[in-house]
Amino acid sequence: MSTGFSIAPSCALEFGPGAVSRLSALVDGLGADSAFVVTDAGLRGTGIVDRVLGGLTADGLRTGVFDGIGPNPSTTVVDAGAVALRRFGPCVVIGLGGGSVLDAAKGIALLATHPDAHATDPLWDSPVDGLPLVAVPTTAGTGAETNGFGVVEDTCARRKIYLGHPSVRPRVAVLDPELTLGLPAAITAATGFDALVHGVESLASRGANPVCDAAAAQAVALVGRWLPVAVDDGTDLDARSQLLLGAHLAGQALTVSGLGLVHGIAHAVTAHLGTPHGIALAAVNEQVMRYSADAAAAPYERVRRALDGATPPAGPAPAIDTVTALAEGIGVRRTLRELGAARDLLPVLAAAAVADPVTANAPRPPSEADVRDILDAAW
Repeated sequence: MSTGFSIAPSCALEFGPGAVSRLSALVDGLGADSAFVVTDAGLRGTGIVDRVLGGLTADGLRTGVFDGIGPNPSTTVVDAGAVALRRFGPCVVIGLGGGSVLDAAKGIALLATHPDAHATDPLWDSPVDGLPLVAVPTTAGTGAETNGFGVVEDTCARRKIYLGHPSVRPRVAVLDPELTLGLPAAITAATGFDALVHGVESLASRGANPVCDAAAAQAVALVGRWLPVAVDDGTDLDARSQLLLGAHLAGQALTVSGLGLVHGIAHAVTAHLGTPHGIALAAVNEQVMRYSADAAAAPYERVRRALDGATPPAGPAPAIDTVTALAEGIGVRRTLRELGAARDLLPVLAAAAVADPVTANAPRPPSEADVRDILDAAW
């Protein structure tokens, strides 16, 4: 290979059943005697948050908590979390929850050291670091524990924005599959499909290289094999373990490669309709893959091999059909019309998707007219 590339070191990884019990030692290893947990009220209701807080307190750590994160966190909520964190004081921030929580936790950890800034301000190149972060995902989907950026909603502008900084890439990712055992089937399906799309789009991305390709292909294989099992039986610890690891590998891949048009459109759909991210992806994934098929023939062949095994090459269609059948099988596929999109919203969604930064990584660059055709087909 003649083209060079650079990859920044990733976070440390603690993987396996019971890994969350090592949180106190991890906080201590980062030189802190205090931990501030960022989470959501729903997870707190399951008892997981109080169990984590109890363990930290029992080990002598001062603890605080902000549980105001919702499914599509807004810049306003991130600002509020940062205010609460500043009041708490210097510490290690623990993001405990799904991708929305981890994304918000990064923004909160960053804004805590920027008292005059807001979540809508560009802080990517700030000379001031955010507080150290440990990520504990409780869903197998976003891979948000692998990178230093988050996607949150600017409710005033009705669009998704990216915020982040190298300093808030989690120092440690704690992957404990036991924390995902109680996840309902519908959430398992939606978040798991997100992980699958991460792997597929990473392979097809303009930013792909051999290192992230390896992680993405393994992610597609793991998620494709174990997601239907976890949806059918949420108590299967092996399935939960393999799915969580697959989502993490997909996150490692996308952090290097970037994503593509499926995510560009889904961000717009979620911003305008409030649709859960994985469901928004599933609404347009088949149409985007068909639009990209000629430009992404080789990556889609890798997807097919990861999902179906080493059978003879057969073009991009089998990969598209297999991913689409998986989405149908786990119950995440809807039309845009079923999600509440009126026809007159489609041009707005098309413009927002083309403007989204991830769309620039698509293997076949789309115009607004191209995206409108895709949306028409998905409607």
